[in-house]
Amino acid sequence: MTTSKVVLVTGASSGIGAAVVRRLAADGHHVVAAARRKDRLDALAASVSPSGRVDVVGLDVTDRGAVGAVVDGIVERYGRLDVLVANAGVMLLSRLDALLVEEWDRMLDVNVRGLLNGIAAALPVFREQGAGHLVGVASVGAHEVVATSAVYSGTKFATWAITEGLRQEADPGIRVTTISPGVVESELAEHITDPEAREAMRTYRAASIQPQAIAAAIAFAIDQPDDVDVNEIIVRPTRQRP
Repeated sequence: MTTSKVVLVTGASSGIGAAVVRRLAADGHHVVAAARRKDRLDALAASVSPSGRVDVVGLDVTDRGAVGAVVDGIVERYGRLDVLVANAGVMLLSRLDALLVEEWDRMLDVNVRGLLNGIAAALPVFREQGAGHLVGVASVGAHEVVATSAVYSGTKFATWAITEGLRQEADPGIRVTTISPGVVESELAEHITDPEAREAMRTYRAASIQPQAIAAAIAFAIDQPDDVDVNEIIVRPTRQRP
């Protein structure tokens, strides 16, 4: 039987994040859905079964103070934070010689600093509780680099490295999981501005899976007994090569 946990999910307004919110709420967890687009969060919460418990909060993960305030608010209201699913991310692919440096900065800010801001806010709470679970959402891009993915893959390797480092350093009772999705139906690719990269993505994303598959993997990791730490899961479409 699943033990109800208080879970904060970032990047929850669409795609994997929204699927995670729906799955964990259906599993009986109390979910706090966070993202910049609060209107979408409101619609998401309204779509969850009446038995699901979902609160929403507007949040930009690049704002360290705001992330800390959200975590503090959760602890004040519920007395604890059991899980942080650090899912917020952007994928702005381009060749390096396109010199889209503002997009490089955006990926670094959201994908890397956003994760670190979450850790900085949640880790002291986990240590005080003597328990907690950080789920970092990386990508198969953490394990491979292709033309146009250099910066994105770099940020996702950083996600993998940071979560693995946290796992090794964490106090007993704190669990750390890295989820690396392959091609998933989402709006990530819609934000690519580089024409060459955008066209390449149309072919690459021909084989994809639904975000519910990633939500199921995260639910599996969260629901293991306290003495079981699922360190890493890679979830690809069966037809994805590589």
